[in-house]
Amino acid sequence: FFFPLIRESLDLRSHQISNSPISDSAEISVSLLKEGSVQIRRGEMDSGDIEEAGGNGEEEFRSGPRLGGSKYRPVVAHDSAVVEMSSIDPGSSSSSTLKNIKVVAPGDVGANAREGTSPEDGVNGHQKESKLELFGFDSLVNILGLKSMTGEQIPTPSSPRDGEEISITQGHPQPPALKMGTMMGVFVPCLQNILGIIYYIRFTWIVGMAGIGQGLVLVLLCGLCTFLTTISLSAIATNGAMKGGGPYYLIGRALGPEVGISIGLCFFLGNAVAGALYVLGAVETFLKAFPAAGIFRATGAIQSPNEHDLQVYGIVVTILLCFIVFGGVKMINRVAPAFLVPVLLSIFCIFIGIFLAKTDDPDTGITGLRLKSFKDNWGSAYQMTNDAGIPDPTGGTYWSFNELVGLFFPAVTGIMAGSNRSASLKDTQRSIPVGTLAATLTTTALYLISVLFFGAVATRNKLLTDRLLTATIAWPFPTIVHVGIILSTLGAALQSLTGAPRLLAAIANDDILPVLNYFKVADTSEPHVATLFTAFICIGCVVIGNLDLITPTVTMFYLLCYSGVNLSCFLLDLLDAPSWRPRWKYHHWSLSFVGASLCIVIMFLISWWFTVVAIALASLIYKYVGLKGKAGDWGDGFKSAYFQLALRSLRSLGANQVHPKNWYPIPLVFCRPWGQLPENVPCHPKLADFANCMKKKGRGMSIFFSILDGDYYECAEEAKEACKQLATYIEYKRCEGVAEIVVAPNMTEGFRGIVQTMGLGNLKPNIVVMRYPEIWRRENLTEIPSTFVGIINDCITANKAVVIIKGLDEWPNEYQRQYGTIDLYWIVRDGGLMLLLSQLLLTKESFESCKIQLFCIAEEDSDAEALKADVKKFLYDLRMQAEVIVVTMKSWDIRSEGNSQEDSLEAFDAAQRRISDYLGEIKRQGSNPLLANGKPMVVNEQQVEKFLYTMLKLNSTILSYSRMAAVVLVSLPPPPLNHPAYFYMEYMDLLVENVPRMLIVRGYHRDLVTLFT
Repeated sequence: FFFPLIRESLDLRSHQISNSPISDSAEISVSLLKEGSVQIRRGEMDSGDIEEAGGNGEEEFRSGPRLGGSKYRPVVAHDSAVVEMSSIDPGSSSSSTLKNIKVVAPGDVGANAREGTSPEDGVNGHQKESKLELFGFDSLVNILGLKSMTGEQIPTPSSPRDGEEISITQGHPQPPALKMGTMMGVFVPCLQNILGIIYYIRFTWIVGMAGIGQGLVLVLLCGLCTFLTTISLSAIATNGAMKGGGPYYLIGRALGPEVGISIGLCFFLGNAVAGALYVLGAVETFLKAFPAAGIFRATGAIQSPNEHDLQVYGIVVTILLCFIVFGGVKMINRVAPAFLVPVLLSIFCIFIGIFLAKTDDPDTGITGLRLKSFKDNWGSAYQMTNDAGIPDPTGGTYWSFNELVGLFFPAVTGIMAGSNRSASLKDTQRSIPVGTLAATLTTTALYLISVLFFGAVATRNKLLTDRLLTATIAWPFPTIVHVGIILSTLGAALQSLTGAPRLLAAIANDDILPVLNYFKVADTSEPHVATLFTAFICIGCVVIGNLDLITPTVTMFYLLCYSGVNLSCFLLDLLDAPSWRPRWKYHHWSLSFVGASLCIVIMFLISWWFTVVAIALASLIYKYVGLKGKAGDWGDGFKSAYFQLALRSLRSLGANQVHPKNWYPIPLVFCRPWGQLPENVPCHPKLADFANCMKKKGRGMSIFFSILDGDYYECAEEAKEACKQLATYIEYKRCEGVAEIVVAPNMTEGFRGIVQTMGLGNLKPNIVVMRYPEIWRRENLTEIPSTFVGIINDCITANKAVVIIKGLDEWPNEYQRQYGTIDLYWIVRDGGLMLLLSQLLLTKESFESCKIQLFCIAEEDSDAEALKADVKKFLYDLRMQAEVIVVTMKSWDIRSEGNSQEDSLEAFDAAQRRISDYLGEIKRQGSNPLLANGKPMVVNEQQVEKFLYTMLKLNSTILSYSRMAAVVLVSLPPPPLNHPAYFYMEYMDLLVENVPRMLIVRGYHRDLVTLFT
C-alpha cells in the first residue's frame, strides 16, 4: 500500500488536494508507530473527521481518503519543501516510537505568529493532524521526496530520537520548469555555436590558400578532434547527474579540483575571447556590406574595414549585448532559436548561388562549377599576406598549414553548448550524446562538401581576395548572407557572454579558490559581477581589432578544454572503477587517448610557443589552486589512480622481509597512553615532532593511534569524532601520517589488537613510539606498570621495535637548535636501529649541529682497544660518522664513587626499600600472587638485587659521560621473566633517573643497515 505514495512522489508533482476546502496552511503531522499500521488523522474539517487505523489502513490507501467527496493525495511538493531537522540521533533505531513530521505553509506560519497562535492551529483554529505509520524514517523521507538524488547533500539520519519533531515548511506549489528535448536542447545550440563567422568570412579564403586537397585534410583533422572529444564527453556526461559548469564540472569531478579549475578558467577565457571574435565578425560583415557606415573612412570593395571602425563598433555592440545578458537567460533562450533560421537560410542561399553562378564573365573570378577550377585549386598556394589577409609579397605574414589549423579550428568548436544546458534537458543521458554527435557530424559533412564546391566555383585569386565570397555568390542577393552572418554571430556572442559568466560563477560557487569569492551567486540569481568581468575581457579583445590574432587564442583555450575532457574519460575508462557505468557504451580508453593526443598535436601545429604559454598558464593556475585553494574531495579519477597504484605497489612489495637498503621507519605512535593530556588535546605535540625526526626528508609514513576505553557499540561515534580531531591535529603539525582510534575494554587489549592487525603486508608499522610513564608513582597509578610491561612484551612477541621517550616535554621542535652530542650506549645487538636513529636525528635542523658519540660497554677483561678499532671499522663501512668510546663496567663498590653519584645512590636505596616493602607485604599476606600471564610469581631476591645494581651502574655511567648531551640513546632491557611488573618499573626508573632527555630503544634483532652498496 506504499506504492501509490512512492509513485506519486517520484512524479515530482506539487501537493494537490482536489476540490478540498482545506487551505494551504493546513498541517500534516506524520508519525511512525511500532505496530506497523497506517493512520491518517486530520483535525476538524468542513466535511467531518476522518480516521482510519489498524487493518483498515490498506483499504484506505487503496481507495484514498475522501475530503468532501474528493480524493486526497498526501504528497509534499518536491521543489518547495524545506526540511528543518534538529537533535537527530543517527544511531537511534527506526523501530522505536517515531516522531511527528509537520508540513506548514510558510505564509500561514507568519500569519499565525502575527496573530499570536501556534503553528499547530489550523484554518479555523483547530488542530489538524495526519499520521502515517511507516516502517522507518528513511522510507518516509523517500516518500516525501526529501532525499537528494545526487548524493551530495548531507546524509539523512536513520531515525529521530524519541519525543523529537521534524518540521517541513512547504511553500506554494511551483510550476515545473520547462524541459527541452534533444533537438532544441542540444542539437540547435550546438549547431548555432559551431556554424559561425569563420565559415562565412574565412572559409573560402582557407580553401584558396590550402587548396582543396589540404582543405579536406584540415577539415578531417579538426573534425576528428571534436568527434573524439564528443565521444569522451558523451561517456562522462552519461555517468551521472550533471550540475552547472559544463566541461568544468565534468573535468573537475574526473581529474580533481586543481585540474578542473585550471582548465575551467582557461575555458572561461576562451569563451570570453570567443565573444570578441563573434562581435568583430559581425562588425566586419556590417562594414563590408555597408561601406558608408565607416566612421573614419569608407570601406572599399576589397579592402578590410578600418581598425578604428572595428574597435568603436565592437565596443558599442559588446555593451549592447551585455545589457541583453543582464536581462536574464530566459530572454536569451526565447530568441536563441530564431538566430539559427537566418543561418540555415543563408547557407541554403549560398549553395543555390553556387549552382546558379554565371560563367559568362570570367573577369569576376566566379567560374561556376567547373572541373578546370577544381583542378587549379586542388594544390596549396601558401604565400605572404598583409594584416588583412590579402596576398602581398611584401606582407609580414606567411601562411602555412599549421597557421590555417589555428584559424579554422574555432569553426568546429561549440560542442559543449549542450552540456552547458544539462539542467534544462528532459533526458540528459540521452540528449547530450545524440544531439552533440549529430551536430558534430552534420557540420563536419557541411564543411567537407563546402571545400569541394568552393574550390570548383571560383578562381584562386577570387578565393583569396574576396573575403565575403559567400555573400557574392549567394542567391538572390548578398544581403541575405550579410544578415545571416550578423544575426548568427550576434547570437553566438550572446551565448558566449551568457555561458562564460555562469562558468566563472560555477567555479566560484565550489568555494575552492578564495580569490573568486566575488563572483559567487545564489542558484537562482544572475551572475552580474561575472558578466561585467567577462564584458571587460571581451572589450579588451575587441580593442585589438584583428580577427586573425584572436582566433589562435580561442583555439588554444578550447583545445586545452577538449584535451581535459579526453584525458578525463581516458583515466576513468582505464581505471574502470565500480562507479564508472556510463550509459553511452560506444567509448574506449584508446579513443580518448587518441583524442587527447590529437588536441596536443594540433596545439603544437598551430604555435609551439603559444602552446607552451597556454600550458604554463594552466600550470600556474593549478599551482595557485594547490597553494591557496581549500581542500575538496570530489571523488576524482586521480584518487582511483592512487588507489590502484597503491594496490599494485603493495602487491609488488610482497610479504617477504624488506631488504635493509629498502627499509623505512613506519612508526606507530601511541598518542595518549598514560592520560597526561587534557581531553581536548588529541596528541602530545612533541610526539608529532619526534615522528618527523624519524623520517629522512619527510619520506615515510607515521600512524598515530589512541585507545578509547569502553564498549564499541556505545563509543563508535565518539571514536569517529576523536579520529577526525586527531587527523586534523596531525595535518596542523605538518606530519605525514594517518590517524586511528581503537575502542577496547582496556588499554592492554586495545594495543594487542592494534599491534597484530595494523597495516598491510610490508606496510605494517615496524616501530612503536610512546612516552615513558614518568608520573606513575607520583600519581599513584598502580595499573600503569602492568600495562607498560604488557605493551613491551607484545612488541617483542610481534617483532616490533620500540622507542620510549623519556623527557618528552623537553623534546625540541624544529626551531629549537641543539648543541652538544648525541650519545649512544650500545649494549645489545639491535640490528643497527640505534645507529640509524642517530643518523636520522642529524638530518633535522634542531640536531644538525650535534655530533654522535658511541659508547661501547665492555667487560672488565676484554681488549678495549681492539673493540674500539672493530667498531670504528664497522662505522666506516656503514658510512656513519661517530666518535667511539669504550667503557669498561668494572666490579666496583657502589659506595666508592663519592658525592658525584649521590643522586643515583639515593634512587638505588629508595628502590631497594620499595621492593623490600613489596616483598614483605606478600609474605605477610601468605599468598603467592600470579603474574599477568597467569604464572605464579617466583621472586629471587638476589636476582632482583642484581638487576638494581646493573641499572645503577649504567645510570651512573650515563651521568658521568652524558650529563650535558642533547639526547641519550640506550638499549631497552627486556622485562625479566617471573618478575612482577612493579619491579620492572623500579628498574626502569633507576635507569632513567636524572637523565633529562633519553630514548630507550629496542631493535628487531635483524639488520636494518648494510655494509654493501
